[in-house]
Amino acid sequence: MVIMFMQPMMLYFKPFYGILTRIYGKFGGKLSMFIDYAKIIIASGKGGNGAITFRREKYVANGGPDGGDGGKGGSVFFEVDTGLNTLIDFKYKKKYIAKDGEPGSGNRCNGKKGEDLHIKVPQGTVVKDEATGKVIADLSEVGQVECILKGGNGGKGNVHFATATRQIPNFAETGEPGIEKTIILELKLIADVGLLGFPNVGKSTLLSRMTTATPKIADYHFTTIEPNLGVVKLDNGESFVMADIPGLIEGASEGVGLGLKFLRHVERTRILLHVVDVAGTEGRDPVEDFKTINNELKGYSEKLANKLQVVAANKADVLQDEENFKRLEKVAKEKGYEIYKISAVTGEGLKELFTRISEILKTIPKEELEEIDKTAYYTLEEEDGWTIKKDGKVFVIEGKDIENLMRRINFSDYESLSYFHLMLKKMGIDNELRRMGIMEGDIVRIFDWEFEYEV
Repeated sequence: MVIMFMQPMMLYFKPFYGILTRIYGKFGGKLSMFIDYAKIIIASGKGGNGAITFRREKYVANGGPDGGDGGKGGSVFFEVDTGLNTLIDFKYKKKYIAKDGEPGSGNRCNGKKGEDLHIKVPQGTVVKDEATGKVIADLSEVGQVECILKGGNGGKGNVHFATATRQIPNFAETGEPGIEKTIILELKLIADVGLLGFPNVGKSTLLSRMTTATPKIADYHFTTIEPNLGVVKLDNGESFVMADIPGLIEGASEGVGLGLKFLRHVERTRILLHVVDVAGTEGRDPVEDFKTINNELKGYSEKLANKLQVVAANKADVLQDEENFKRLEKVAKEKGYEIYKISAVTGEGLKELFTRISEILKTIPKEELEEIDKTAYYTLEEEDGWTIKKDGKVFVIEGKDIENLMRRINFSDYESLSYFHLMLKKMGIDNELRRMGIMEGDIVRIFDWEFEYEV
């Protein structure tokens, strides 16, 4: 076969019972802005080019090849930083690029490896490919580090291509390009207990009673629009983490309101504390509220729907019809849920509720909470190999292996072209073209190059 060339936080605790403290920003004091979603571009470094050089020694007229290899490009890593609790840094910087590898040089000197890029994210961050929506990494463990994009390999210097018949190879490999991808970062809060319930059921009031901070409380929906983590400390010294998450409404599992953002954070809690307005102060039926919320959980995922719940029948201090509580109690117990009558305003039932939650948490191992099967992880790198397809009368060859080969070739050098023809045969491409019926004079396209096929 002959192919002719055609064209070229800091935590603040109170030492007494029932204090829920918020996780503050790393500078302390005022709560930092919470961002739980970001879209960024990441790129690994390009490998350095191999060198085309020859020995120049005294009394040696024609020294052999001595071109060194290019350095490997830097890789992109994501690592958990427990001092972070928001993705706000990614709001202002959108592109992250690892360093390129340095080229090789004479005297068989290899180029320096490009510096790796380490991107720090909060615990609970999920990395997804924006194009496919597939999960690349789930950064849920303290100290976890994941390589997301590998740097391009450095090209081999011409010293590697010398043979008995090719003593002066005038070609070398160029370095592999880096990989650039647009990715999505989603922060899923990791908490022991997740508060859920319709807006205005009293969750914020409950929190305000249990914290030194003062959350916004008003008579309108979605007063709380940012999830926050806090720590409940009991008088026996035990504690657990609770997530204050925005209120849920009907249609949330289909993206209505703040629904999907809400449900994303609920996924990682061990227990759901379902707060219901048992007094029906907004004219809604507490039993219907309870059923609606659970239907939304089921609509999002079966796993979330089957998560253990404890029901807090709030606003007991203004309950006028005891039958409302009895109806709610009956429905909750039918599902196997414990229910407690409380008042966030007066403090009724709070100690009993939180003590019981602490007891239940001891029976639920944290290691059972892993939500993403790591066997489902995939790589952003292209697969090795090659393919041939027909575009009209043109035979198109694609794939990483053929791309790597093309980078090695100096098409102005006869020996380099000979090496190219030889490798096409060794890779099986010549046989495959013949099987597909290629004829002399047909066009073969490899990326931006076109060649005329000759037997």
